Amino acid sequence: MKSIMQQDKQCYICGSTRNLERHHIIHGTANRKKAEELGLWLWLCPEHHRGKDSPHFDANIDRWFKGLAQQRFEKTHSREEWMKAAGRNYLE
Repeated sequence: MKSIMQQDKQCYICGSTRNLERHHIIHGTANRKKAEELGLWLWLCPEHHRGKDSPHFDANIDRWFKGLAQQRFEKTHSREEWMKAAGRNYLE
């Protein structure tokens, strides 16, 4: 499915279009398929995906992405659907 986070194929943080990687907002092997099906992913360059200032190494960045994804998801879905998908409310 298309990402609900962005339309263009560029790093969500810096705008780079080189060596992009998909970041699944609800990540981990068990959740990757669910994130793909719901469009809960975005493009990141390697530095912003796996570097020290990335959602995989900085919990604040990870929560920020999850909060943004929840806001976008809830424009077309219910809070109950978000909770079923992500298991946690990131807006309160």
